[in-house]
Parts: sequence; C-alpha cells; structure tokens
Amino acid sequence: MGGDVILNRDDIDRIIRENADRIYGDIRDMDNFAIVGIQTRGVELASRIKSRIESQSGRAVKSGILDITFYRDDLATRGVLPVIKETRIEFDINDMTILLVDDVIFTGRTTKAALETLTAFGRPRAIRLFVLIDRGNRELPIQPDYCGFKVTTAPADTIKVRLSPIDDNGDSVIFARQ
Repeated sequence: MGGDVILNRDDIDRIIRENADRIYGDIRDMDNFAIVGIQTRGVELASRIKSRIESQSGRAVKSGILDITFYRDDLATRGVLPVIKETRIEFDINDMTILLVDDVIFTGRTTKAALETLTAFGRPRAIRLFVLIDRGNRELPIQPDYCGFKVTTAPADTIKVRLSPIDDNGDSVIFARQ
C-alpha cells in the first residue's frame, strides 16, 4: 500500500507513554479498572498501555480481548464472511471502569459494536475509549476520551496501522489519499 508515513515507531511509543500516563492519572479505583482491546490491533495497543500502567502503579491490571464481528451492523452487506477471532473477558465487568482500546476511529460503527459486545458481559460503571488515530467522518456521535493523533481524511482515504508483532513491517501509520 502506498501513502505517507504519518507516525513512526517512536511516535507511537510516545503516544502510548503519554496517554497511558494520563489514563493512569485518571484512574480512581485500580481494583475496579480493566483494559479491553478490540481485535486485532487494539489488542496490541491495549497490551502496551497495560504494561505502562502496571509499571507506573506496581499493580496488575485486568485485561480482556473483544471480537465485535457478531455485533457489526454491516455483516449482511460485506459480501465476504468475516474471520471470527477470540473474545476473552475473564473477570466480572459489573461496576468496573473499562478502557476500550482500538487503533482507528472512523465512522464510529466499530466502537458502537464494541460497546454492544462489551455490555453483553454486564454493566460497567463507565467505559472510556482510547484510539491511536482519529480520522474523523463520524456517522455516529461517538468520540474518544483519549486520542493519540487526529488526521483529517476524506471517506475514501485509507489509514493503515502496522504494529509489531502482528505486522512484519514494524510500527507505523500510513495515510493514503484517494
């Protein structure tokens, strides 16, 4: 995929470090806090945020993995059947503050599906959202609480997040105008 690198490994590391520190500062109750990553790259970002908060706090942070496939509102229009990935929430989310983590927010539909999937497990006290990239063009009134980088895009433009160890090319974010 062609395009311009808008974030490199150092940029992503800095974004994770700064936002994890801000998130940690906002946590009121570590015992009732958990991080849940949205498959696929949100899981890797959640792991990095979790590691940073654990090193800051000296305490373990509960974490989970969320696959939103069955809650997508575009399943019937996609043409190709999606690959089902793992969902793993091994703690009671009731009355917890959950940090939901994803790589990119665009229309808001993935986040909507993630909220529906997550609340099928219970009723958290609060859900906060971290995204690495906010590319605008929302169709739903959903905004991240924590955002690494905002970029103005047209709906046809593409943003590709690459993260190790998922991607062989290392960490970067590539923006291509159509």
